[in-house]
Amino acid sequence: MDKPVTFLCISSFFKGNDFLRGAKEAGAKVYFLTSKKHEDKPWAREAIDEIFYVQQSPENEWHMPDVISGLAWLMRSHKIDRIVALDDFDVEKGAELREHFRIPGMGQTTARHFRDKLAMRMKAADAGIRVPAFSALFNDDEIHAFTSAVPAPWIVKPRGQASATGMKKVYTADELWSHLSTLGGERHNFLVEQFKPGDVYHVDALSEGGKVIFARASQYLAPPFEVAHGGGIFRSVIVPFGSADEKALLSATSDVMTAFGMQYSASHTEFIKCHEDGQFYFLETSSRVGGAHIAEMVEFSSNVNMWREWAKLEVAVAGGKKYELPKIRKDYTGIIVSLTRQEWPDDSQFDDPEVVWRMKDMDHHIGLIVQSPKRERVIELLDDYARRIKQDYHASAPAPDKPNL
Repeated sequence: MDKPVTFLCISSFFKGNDFLRGAKEAGAKVYFLTSKKHEDKPWAREAIDEIFYVQQSPENEWHMPDVISGLAWLMRSHKIDRIVALDDFDVEKGAELREHFRIPGMGQTTARHFRDKLAMRMKAADAGIRVPAFSALFNDDEIHAFTSAVPAPWIVKPRGQASATGMKKVYTADELWSHLSTLGGERHNFLVEQFKPGDVYHVDALSEGGKVIFARASQYLAPPFEVAHGGGIFRSVIVPFGSADEKALLSATSDVMTAFGMQYSASHTEFIKCHEDGQFYFLETSSRVGGAHIAEMVEFSSNVNMWREWAKLEVAVAGGKKYELPKIRKDYTGIIVSLTRQEWPDDSQFDDPEVVWRMKDMDHHIGLIVQSPKRERVIELLDDYARRIKQDYHASAPAPDKPNL
């Protein structure tokens, strides 16, 4: 009888239950490491063999030397075959632990390409992948050269934050320098990039053996920056199957994964289709499942639960076995999510038969996923729901301009 592979899964946020369940279903022994403040969260304890806690700082940071020391004691009696980071903010933690204990998987250099927005752009540009013009913020002369050569507006972005957190749009060189002065000694943790008006897309994928084996392309109906900073309503919809846009997005995703050294994992990659030239530009990627319940939208479209299949893929690779995807469907789905004025909003007015999922686990939020054989019907429903949510439920809380680093 084969000895089960042993996974240490880490998450400093409450997410990843389906991964834990998928790993257990695939026959793995599952150890789990999370922040002490999440001890009382409804983790999938039935799928966890042992759970361990880290006392985090007030900023939710882990003191990694302590984590390494604790894991060293654990490994005296518990063999660990793989370490899997379940959240964007844990990718670097997982890489550091793998490097220290010489455990197979993504190391720190490769992990940088999936966490550091500056490293992403430099690597993509070196590989010939189209990216908006950008500059690091290390050297004043280089910043002056950028603002002289690249037309405004520009966006200042934190290198290590997720989503649109901490971004600032500026329109003149004076406004840029004024904003940079507010960053003080943290300026090196940011970059500046040309703002290209366009439609933002995302591709959610699984890779095995250095190749993308599953991918689904979707379009944000409101750009994440506008949702985060303008208090908008989050919406996304599957891109038309077989379209030129889908083919371009899937090809670009494959190019990014190859250039960045992805071997096996889930990924969430974003592109912008520029209004000016109609070309796709790479924005960012991550070695994780997409947030904001995008995973559920992908599952209702494809029959692929990204969390569970990622887990089964990792277990198969660790055990030297062949991973097999489930049967793939092609349905059109769309998601809508909004902050609400009500603590627990009543969503019963949205009673169309196309509704296949409702958000029930987060206060002050409303969320729905719709499914249809016709993309036009999905967009029709999302537009109608956005109007009604704006009128009856919507509240806004724009993201802060400066993240807590």
